[in-house]
Order: sequence, then structure tokens, then C-alpha cells
Amino acid sequence: MVTPRFDIIGQAIADASRTRMLCELMQGRAFTNKELAASAGITAQTATAHLRLLQDAGLVVAEKRGRCVYHQLAGPEVAQALEQLAALAPSDHLYRAQRRKAGALSEVRSCYDHLAGPLAVAMTEALISRGELREEGGAFHPVASPIWAQLGVDLPETPGRSPFARPCLDWTERRLHIAGPMGRQILTHALTAGWLHRPSRDRALELTAPGRRALHHILGIDGGLSAASQGKTCEEA
Repeated sequence: MVTPRFDIIGQAIADASRTRMLCELMQGRAFTNKELAASAGITAQTATAHLRLLQDAGLVVAEKRGRCVYHQLAGPEVAQALEQLAALAPSDHLYRAQRRKAGALSEVRSCYDHLAGPLAVAMTEALISRGELREEGGAFHPVASPIWAQLGVDLPETPGRSPFARPCLDWTERRLHIAGPMGRQILTHALTAGWLHRPSRDRALELTAPGRRALHHILGIDGGLSAASQGKTCEEA
């Protein structure tokens, strides 16, 4: 019997600086060594050693483009594992420090390539309550409906080897949101349609006034945000 080497993964993430760099990479973007060093508050030389350990553990990959080397998560399965661990982890850097970032990250954010936070949870629960999405066998199964086109989702004609819509436990809400190809399509459409706005290069997003109206019309929700955040809605059309 082959035993999974949890000790290797554990060693790789058992450092606050490496945790900060992994959180930065959860944006789904590629970063240089210097950028990740700045996010972790360490020197570039120290970041290089940390990144080498993360690469050896299979969590991060590096690619040289021109004169720069860019680092990113090894894939969506790594982002999924980190999000699940964040839901179990004590509320230290992963929770309190991120909430202090303009109070926005915990409200509306991206989780690698899909939408997360209260808004994503509210959308998921609305789809389930309306009967357009059901959870079964560790996956979400969409029911044929015009609503998917309104959300920018192109349903596959035949089931694939991996779930088209995967439940992901939200680390701030401790409830499920949609990940997988469906989650990626919803986030891409929301950004393209101007429902969401990315004010900076981190994971925090802003729900725009058109986005709030669209979600209310399509799903009957107000955005799923706290009262404090609703007062900070981006009014860009």
C-alpha cells in the first residue's frame, strides 16, 4: 500500500512566509520572486529558498519568460486543497490579516479561478433552492435551464471525467460555493459583463451596481454581502 506523503506537504506549508506567498498565488496569477518576497515581507534571497521548497513539494511551478522567472500554483487542485485547509486553519494570517485589506477580501473575492466569499455562497444556495443545481456524489449537477446562459455558463453536452461543477468549502463562510469549470465561467462572465470589478491586483473584488441589479433579477439575491459592504458597492456602470 502506497502511503501519501503528507509530511512533505506539511513541511512545505509550515512557515508563515510560505503561507503568505501561497495566499498571494491564490489569485491565479503568476508572480516573480521579488513580487512574492514583497508580499511575504522577506528578502528575495529568502523567497528563492522558500519557493524551491514549495516546488519540491509539487505546490508551485516556475516558468522563465524572457529575463524573468514567474511562479504560480501547480494547478487548480492545489488551490482547492489550500482553500479547504484555510477553512480548517486557525484564524490567523489567512483570516484576520486578509479582512483588514479594506474589509473587502472576505466579502467578494476570487479563489484562484472562481468566485468565493458570501456572494458566491449566496449564488450557490439560490441555485440549489430554485432547483437548478443539486449536490450529489461529491459534485454539483446543473439542471437544464435558461438561467445558465444568463450567468455565462455553457453546459457540456456530455459529462466529463471530472465534475463540471465542484463544491468548494468557503474558508470564511464554512459553506459551499461553486468551483470547477462552471465556477470559472461564472467568474469570467461576471468580470467581462462588468458585474464585478477588480480594483487592485489581489483577490478582492467589488460588486458593481449593474452586477447587483443583474444578480437580483436572475437569482433574486441582493449580492449576499454584509450591510457594511453594501454601502461600499462600486457604482461604475
